[in-house]
Order: sequence, then structure tokens, then C-alpha cells
Amino acid sequence: MSILDQFNLAGKTALVTGCRRGIGRGIAEALASAGADIIGVSASLEASGSAIEKAVTAMGRKFTAHSVDFSDRRAVTDFCARLAAENITPDILINNSGTIKRKPAAEHDDDLWDEVLEVNLNAQFVISREIGRQMIARGSGKIIFTASLLTFQGGITVPGYAASKGGIGQLTKALANEWAGKGVNVNAIAPGYIATDNTQALQDDEQRYKAILERIPAGRWGTPEDFGGPAVFLASDAANYVHGEVLVVDGGWMGR
Repeated sequence: MSILDQFNLAGKTALVTGCRRGIGRGIAEALASAGADIIGVSASLEASGSAIEKAVTAMGRKFTAHSVDFSDRRAVTDFCARLAAENITPDILINNSGTIKRKPAAEHDDDLWDEVLEVNLNAQFVISREIGRQMIARGSGKIIFTASLLTFQGGITVPGYAASKGGIGQLTKALANEWAGKGVNVNAIAPGYIATDNTQALQDDEQRYKAILERIPAGRWGTPEDFGGPAVFLASDAANYVHGEVLVVDGGWMGR
């Protein structure tokens, strides 16, 4: 197999959560471009006719849409049960769904904390456990989490988000330790500052935006398209010996 053939995802199926927009959409489109069919999952994903569905099917790939509220534990477990009942075990699981709530720690109410931890960490574990179990039985699979710079740093006024993303980094390693010898690769991608809806408040803050931009060696904020290559790599045979890695895609921020 040539090196380029190792990146070919033809015949694979990827389940991508949080695929309706932003980084998740960028990853879903990249995986489809590499040959994978897509099972798209988002809280507000249209049953048919979504922009991501049109983009994927335009490449000649299949797209199946599911709407799942990741803040609702029962909704997540029911979704996993439906997949199992239909004998659907994706080859690739992209755990990208997430939320962020901005408020100083002293004013960060329990409901904000609980929602962020449920969506960003608890739901990620549940879906990984359920689909991972099937991957183990099959003897192969790729699981990729979306981590964050706040997997490594504390951030400002986002204590729940920082805690959840720190947890994602450790969960990636914990699952990799257990599943690497069973044919399942578990890794994560840690985005830097990316121009998406989640960072709109920072983009709108002139001082913060300027300070952030000045620290990025690449001289620009990232875009969802910057995650296509890293995701395809980690989802492909080219990454078969990569386990428990948190791949930072940040324009050089963490090296500064």
C-alpha cells in the first residue's frame, strides 16, 4: 500500500457529532472527501436538506442525519441503542459536539457547570463507551475527540469548559491505554483559536482579539478547514500506531 493509499477512507463510515457547523462540519466534509460515508449528529440537525448533507452527497458519499441533544443523557443512550439495534458500528467516531458558557467562576451557576460537563465530557464518554464496545468486538476502529487549548491552559471565565476539556485529554489517554491492544485507536485534536460561533464573543472583543492574534505565530485565527487534514490522518491507516495523542492545531500558539 502506498503512503497516499493509507489516507484513503473509501468504504468507511464516520459518525461525526456536532457536524452542522464549525469544526465538526469541516471535519465531516474532509472525511467525505477522503471517501467516507457520514452519519451526522447534532442537536439541531435537519432531518434532510442540511448544508452538510448537501456538501457530503455532492461528493458522491452517503449522509444520514440524526438530531440528538447531548445535554440529555437519556437521548444519548437511546441514540446509541438505536445504532446497536440496527447493527451500525461506524469505523470512525468523531466526538466533536460541545458547548461553552462564559461567566466568571464566582458567578458560574450550577446549571451552567452541569450543562457544559454533560455535553462536553459525560456524553462523550457514553457514546465512546457504547460504540467503542462494538469496535473492540470487531477488532478495529478510530475514535477522535475534539479537545482544546484549555486541555492544557485554564482560560478566562470558562471554568466548566476548561474542566471538561481537561477531562477530554485524560479520557483520550485512558481509553487509549485500554483499547490500543484491541485494534481501536483513540486520539484527540486540540484546536487553537478558531473563527467559529463558539469564539464569537472573543472575536467581538477588540482588545482580546488583538491580543490573541498577536500571540499566534501563524498570524491568523484558524478556520474549520484547517482540521480536515489532521482528522483524515488520525482516522486513516496512516495513524495505526498513534494512540493517546492530543494533536494541537493552533497556528503555533502553544509553542510561543
